[in-house]
Amino acid sequence: MTSLCCGSQKCGRSRQARLNTITCIVITGVVVEVRRAQAKHRDLWLNYITAMHAVTLRDLMRIWMLFLWCATCSCGPDPRKREALIKLEASRRTGGNITLSEREKLLDGKLQKLKQHDMEARQFPPSMHFFKAKHLIDQSPVFSLLQRMPKGAALHVHDFAMVGVDWLVKNVTYRDNCYVCFTDEQTVQFIFSSGQPVSRPRCSSWTLLRSLREKIKNSTDLDNSFIQNLTLFTEDPDRAYPSQGIVWKRFEQAFLVAYGLVTHAPVFKDYLYEGLRQFYEDNIMYVEIRALLPATYELDGRLNNKDWSMRACQDIVKRFTADYPDFLGARVIFTVHRGINATEAVKTIEEAMTLQRNFPDIMAGFDFVGQEDLGRPLWYFKDALSLPEDRGVNLPYFFHAGETDSQGTDVDQNLMDALLFNTTRIGHGFALARHPVVKEMSRKMDVPIEVCPISNQVLKLVSDLRDHPVAVLMAEGHPVVISSDDPALFGATALSHDFYEAFMGFGGMSFNLGTLKELVINSLRYSSLPSQTKKKAIEALLVKWDKFVLESLL
Repeated sequence: MTSLCCGSQKCGRSRQARLNTITCIVITGVVVEVRRAQAKHRDLWLNYITAMHAVTLRDLMRIWMLFLWCATCSCGPDPRKREALIKLEASRRTGGNITLSEREKLLDGKLQKLKQHDMEARQFPPSMHFFKAKHLIDQSPVFSLLQRMPKGAALHVHDFAMVGVDWLVKNVTYRDNCYVCFTDEQTVQFIFSSGQPVSRPRCSSWTLLRSLREKIKNSTDLDNSFIQNLTLFTEDPDRAYPSQGIVWKRFEQAFLVAYGLVTHAPVFKDYLYEGLRQFYEDNIMYVEIRALLPATYELDGRLNNKDWSMRACQDIVKRFTADYPDFLGARVIFTVHRGINATEAVKTIEEAMTLQRNFPDIMAGFDFVGQEDLGRPLWYFKDALSLPEDRGVNLPYFFHAGETDSQGTDVDQNLMDALLFNTTRIGHGFALARHPVVKEMSRKMDVPIEVCPISNQVLKLVSDLRDHPVAVLMAEGHPVVISSDDPALFGATALSHDFYEAFMGFGGMSFNLGTLKELVINSLRYSSLPSQTKKKAIEALLVKWDKFVLESLL
């Protein structure tokens, strides 16, 4: 290879060293990108264009860039060298290796203009708390486009936070035999019963809601109070939730309010169907639901077990896909609260293995839920989590890990332990950027993080989404999917609001249509679907994508 500098005496040794270092960076970039391309093309992408062909094209492009670099003879920075570095860095970014069609390029130009308008506005939504920014987002043409965009799959969403609370209040609480009681903590509880329910501690006597509504003149105020109890949404979130502890307490209270409604057996089925419908309406074609699978109850108080809940999920998903044939389906990730003890964990994992064996079509795997900082770390459960491998049973894990800003604690090691237990994906992974070795492990193992922007902000891990650590990970091309966690509790759409926050906040003007395309493909690529089903799902997604591009240009 010819010398980087032609020997001018003005070029000092320090400049030569710096230029040699930059050359090494470019060469290393070529090798890294070739390897990444090879890895990607081992997966099930569109039509199985051979990895060698794709790598050769990219390799030739980078060799040509390197040739231009080395062929120049100048002691000062050369514009072509600068351009080579810019292109190399852009190629590392999420979506950097997506080749846009001519139509996609036209739409990308339109999208970038709309994006620029939002970014130059006096109030920039990702820099604000979502509760204050939502009305601005709803008015944005970028958001309107993202709503129409096919988003593939939602891979991180919780069972009791799927359905907009308006439906729970205006549909479910108006059903016959629905009772309410008012607690000492200024919250409410609900139950369905064929007769007067047994009183509960620290709660008023049960009142039949139908009778209560007949007595009061304005039931709208009552309904609004129920909605407030079922969500975290407030006009002044900083005052209402000054700390993580307070917002998490309110967060878990909202789940408890919904509990008595959703666990009524008929409502359980209707709730799941409505949840799938709301996600489908937000242009999502597949969902993986983290579900506690609590005992559901009948009107006479009889309880149903987890097998009943799984069969109900099977039936509802089957009925929904029959009603909406372009919806691919849904699977369940069985979850328990991370506050359980070691003995309970063993019993839970044994139960999960049984569910996996009995319901392989709809049972995706297992996870722990609850506030990570206050719960037990993964390593505490090591004996229980080792059971499937010891018994030769395949029980995939989808661990919440790194949903914390506490460094140097046992909880901070959850990311490492999740990978050691061979997690399929990492829920949140907010702390991953602080763990360089674990981050590299995750990348090499091709384990994506499920990023839920609004949840991370509302639960006070980050205030300005431009400062979210995933921005660094996406700049490095770390595998990422976007999801919504608990959209009903935040007053958000199924997924579009989170996509807006990610697209606008994480990458600025560097994120484009290619970024969005890779993110939606990732959502299916990293799903728990079988390989052949996944391949067909991506093909179906790209048909929807092309239609979206065409219609967005009209």
